[in-house]
Amino acid sequence: MKTAPLKGKLYLIPTTLGENNPDDVLPQTVKRAIDFIGNYIVENEKTARKFIKAIHPEKVQADLKISLLNKRTEVTEHKTMLSPCLNGENVGLMSEAGCPGVADPGAVIVKLAHENGIQVVPLVGPSSILLAMMASGMNGQSFAFNGYLPIDKGEKKSALKSFENLSSSKNQSQIFIETPYRNNKLMEDLVQILQPNTHLCVAADITLPTEYIKTLRVSDWKKTKVDLHNRPCIFIIHKV
Repeated sequence: MKTAPLKGKLYLIPTTLGENNPDDVLPQTVKRAIDFIGNYIVENEKTARKFIKAIHPEKVQADLKISLLNKRTEVTEHKTMLSPCLNGENVGLMSEAGCPGVADPGAVIVKLAHENGIQVVPLVGPSSILLAMMASGMNGQSFAFNGYLPIDKGEKKSALKSFENLSSSKNQSQIFIETPYRNNKLMEDLVQILQPNTHLCVAADITLPTEYIKTLRVSDWKKTKVDLHNRPCIFIIHKV
């Protein structure tokens, strides 16, 4: 009687948050994982290969098997990406920046792994959301990540007012992001829409040499100039 092969594991491999030295922000466990993993699920093959080369130059690039997971990927392809695990091989899931599965399309693969009895192994690495929260001085006991704000001006205003009210009623810090080229416009909207005594944290270029993290009341942000154009940025508000 044949026994089913042992399943491989799905390793969640964090990446850097920008063009900095991986040794500065990633533990050796990430390098060791890349050493023995040959199958990868990534958003962009070029940047994934560049990252693997930076963290493990000895890795033979021609031996890598890479599947793409992005907005053009068909749902029917998801299970195929995990087929190596079902055959006893390990698979590494990478985000474009930071931790896979958090504000990242990789969550669908993690969910599918659980449904198929595949062990999921999260590795330690930088999360811009948590690092911003840590540095904000806001409520680390209760916070919510809300993703992107609506583009429509009226809907954006309603969303911000709703987050502000939630923050006040639940004593809960509210986190959100914006497409980098819209950051400066968002800052203009924030100081116009939010109450003067609401606290706002702006955390840009986290872990990079140009890192900028500051928490002020909205009334003080009105007197503060900062250029956030095309810089990866996390915004957090809290109204007491």
